[in-house]
Formats: sequence, C-alpha cells, structure tokens
Amino acid sequence: MRKFVISPKGIAAELLLIVLAAALLFGRANAEKTAAVAEEKEDDYIKWVEFNVSYEALDKAYQYDVDTYGKEPHLDWIELLSYLGAKYGGDFTSYKAGDMDALAEQLSQDGADMEALTKDMQYYEYYHEAYESVLGGMVGTFKIQGEDGKYTETYGLKAYHPIAKGFPYGDYDDFGVSRTYGYKRNHLGHDMMGQVGTPICIINRIHLKRDA
Repeated sequence: MRKFVISPKGIAAELLLIVLAAALLFGRANAEKTAAVAEEKEDDYIKWVEFNVSYEALDKAYQYDVDTYGKEPHLDWIELLSYLGAKYGGDFTSYKAGDMDALAEQLSQDGADMEALTKDMQYYEYYHEAYESVLGGMVGTFKIQGEDGKYTETYGLKAYHPIAKGFPYGDYDDFGVSRTYGYKRNHLGHDMMGQVGTPICIINRIHLKRDA
C-alpha cells in the first residue's frame, strides 16, 4: 500500500493558495459592495426643483438676515425661506408677510431654534437643500472699496452682475415663462445677450439640474 507524505512546504503552499483565494473573494465582494453604495449615493440627490419663491419673501427674509447679523439669534434667510417652503409646499402664491414675522418672532423671542421648529416638518430638509443650492453664497461678508480707495468689510448681498461693467447687452425677463421644447416646464433663467468677446463673471456653485 502506497503512503502519501505531504511535506511542510506542500502544506504551506496549500495554505497560501487558500489565503489568496479568500482574499480575492473578499476583495471582489468588498468592491461590489463599494460600487453598490457609490451607485446608491449617486442617485441620492435632488434631480429637479421648482424655485417659486416670491420677491416679497426673498426681500423680507434678506432684511431679517442682514438686520440680525452679529446678534443672537442670527436669522438665516435661507432657513426662513425653507421653513415657509415646507409650510406652503413650495407654492409661494400663499405667502403672507405675517407668516415670516411670526416665525422670526418665535426664533427671536420664544427662544426656539429652527431644528426644534422643523422636527416634525417632513420636507424642510428638502427645501433647505434646494434653496441652499440656488441662494447659497449670495449673502455674507465681503469687502467694498470706498472713495478713498480703502476696503472695508461689510455684510449683505454678494451676488453680482454677470456681465463686466461698461459692456453693452440686451436682456429679456423671461424667468418663469412656460417652455415646451423637450417637455413642458417653466424657464428658471434670465436671458441676457451680449456681444462676442464680452467678459462674463461666473460663480460655479449651482449643483441642481436647472433649465438655463
């Protein structure tokens, strides 16, 4: 009867093969899991949003933000608008100045914070993300040059005209006008036409898919 003798080197080689096979299987499973998570994250963002905030609401929220800057509490205009957006379902045709005044009073005098006021509002986070993408960075601190040539820091509206000063242009206020090309929707832009070679100032901060 034949006897099979396995040398220590043979055992070590088999163990090495087993370890390598396990590592390959683990690596493949981990890669598939990572890819699935990445795909899930890629799909987890707002695909489209209608920005229908009225000028009156924007102006009032902005004034609250500027007037309370440097004070406690500081009323953030995007948070104020997001609260009302969740309250109105995004439809600012229902906007009432008293609603924003009541919210500001709650935050200023009653000692409540926005987190506490919105804990039961299902869509507050949605509107906050959407409005932050549209309005984020437009209000804050910046430096302005005075007549003496010196720069002083101030707080307020930072958004600026996209066409360089001194260059002629034409424009058409068609924000919100119905569009049917491709599919029916409202135009969320303001068309401006300048000459070839006109310098354009652009802030690369809009992350939502928008109809330009």
